[in-house]
Amino acid sequence: MTSIADSAAPATPDLMARDFTADSPGRKLVSDITYIHTWAGFLYLATVIDCHTKAVVGWAMADHMKSSPISDALDMTARNIDLADGCIFHSDRGTQFTSRELREKLRSLRLKASVGRTGVCWDNAMAESFFGALKNELVYRTSFPTYAHARRAIVRYIEMFYNHRRLHSGLGYRTPAEVHADYDESQAAA
Repeated sequence: MTSIADSAAPATPDLMARDFTADSPGRKLVSDITYIHTWAGFLYLATVIDCHTKAVVGWAMADHMKSSPISDALDMTARNIDLADGCIFHSDRGTQFTSRELREKLRSLRLKASVGRTGVCWDNAMAESFFGALKNELVYRTSFPTYAHARRAIVRYIEMFYNHRRLHSGLGYRTPAEVHADYDESQAAA
């Protein structure tokens, strides 16, 4: 079972318009949820990615597809980076992202909700691209007997490889960690 969409809520606009760039960290975020097959059943991974650094700045895993993993990933994001006032939080139109619970979380963090069109994966291309990399570079090459095995491998992939060692063409073939360090250095010099 997934979360229930908040039918009383006004329609959420697409504030990104496929522009997944940002001048500084904490201004634009993208999010999505995917499933990872294990021998114990599906493990669901929710991620939040910063559009400036391309780093996965928040993530959470659960054995269900409700809103709480996304909310937990947002909590991690708020601990990991400074969120600008009016930071855009972009996702697809999944019920997890349009639920009352998540709308309240976004309000509490002072984030602006943004969603792409139904069934148009390009409207959330940055999040989809991360999941493609994760699945091609790790998931499809690995058997996970338990949730714990999958969790450990995914955490290693995000924290040790993707954010710190994986080069991104969109970052001039630098890592998210290098881009973040360069930004911090430029702010210290200013």
